[in-house]
Amino acid sequence: MMNKKIPVTVLSGYLGAGKTSVLNHLLHNKQGYKIAVVVNDMSEINIDSAMVKQGGLIRSDEKLVELQNGCICCTLREDLIVELDQLSTLELDYVLIESTGISEPIPVAQTFTYEADELDIDLRQHYKLDSMVTVVNAAQFWEDYYSGENLLDRQQEAVPGDEREVADLLIDQIEFANVILINKIDLIPKEELQKLIATIAKFNPTARILPTEHGKVDPGSVLNTSLFDFEEASSSAGWIKELNEEHIPETEEYGIQSFVYRMNKPFHPERFFQWLEKWPQEVVRSKGFFWLASRNDAIGLLSQAGKSLSVQGAGNWVATFSKAEQDELLQEDLATKEAWHPQYGDRKTELVFIGMKLNQIDLIESLNQCVLTEKEMAEDWAMLPDPFPPFL
Repeated sequence: MMNKKIPVTVLSGYLGAGKTSVLNHLLHNKQGYKIAVVVNDMSEINIDSAMVKQGGLIRSDEKLVELQNGCICCTLREDLIVELDQLSTLELDYVLIESTGISEPIPVAQTFTYEADELDIDLRQHYKLDSMVTVVNAAQFWEDYYSGENLLDRQQEAVPGDEREVADLLIDQIEFANVILINKIDLIPKEELQKLIATIAKFNPTARILPTEHGKVDPGSVLNTSLFDFEEASSSAGWIKELNEEHIPETEEYGIQSFVYRMNKPFHPERFFQWLEKWPQEVVRSKGFFWLASRNDAIGLLSQAGKSLSVQGAGNWVATFSKAEQDELLQEDLATKEAWHPQYGDRKTELVFIGMKLNQIDLIESLNQCVLTEKEMAEDWAMLPDPFPPFL
């Protein structure tokens, strides 16, 4: 066993989703595995690990590691790496990590993907990340998703001033998962459940989606799955697949649709800003890149989940690079080379919209109204009124 890499499953999910119930169920049905459990909880008295212990799940051949007063995706990441390095010396069959409800999955996955240079520890020598599992609270999901609240509002921040939006956290946990457990399905009507499943399948088309009650899931669905691949997980989100022209079939029964808005002319900053202020309610998820006339060099990045909407910079267009740099990048990226405009280069807008009963024609028409007119295209774009805050 010592010569084999120890598989790891990470349980993510917002507070109250039922991660600990899933963990307890897996430990009660561990099929002879020698399992180490890493529990991350935000409270000084670690409620989650206490529940695990009270369930009679700690044996002489098992190991429980408690990480307190922080989130393993940020403040406790080094602690996690050190603890896992120490666990690697034990004869283990498996490691289960229950992350706190406010942790983002990508930094946790990176713990097993890159060497921690500052600690001189490379967990890849001892572990392989088997699956990223996200637990969703079926009864609470939409209320949290559309709450418009951040973690600071809810006094759930990982560090002082943590203003991450609840909806953004939910979508991050869903879009990076290999397996999504929709838990507490006994608390909602069947039709509502089917609609939720269909929507989450749009958010992450490649994940296994499994409805569960009280966290009871077949261990074989989440353990030793060999599902995780960092590159694949990073591109599993529905919006990325849509941008890459991998359209996900519509779920017509529930009116869940998606499409990509593409435009090779820039937005008028004032008109586009006003459009964003009247965000269409039927859009539940949107993300992509846009070209703003008043910021001709900078790529705009739009991200929306529920009531959370952010606009920021995403670097510069390739067209702003030196000729030598452009030639080198275009040789590597044939798609960009084929779409290259002789005057504007790679500048363009590509925005993915996922929603319920979308009026695609109206949405496209309203966005087209934000695009520069032929007259405006010939004017000085730098003089256009720009109400957007600086791109960060």
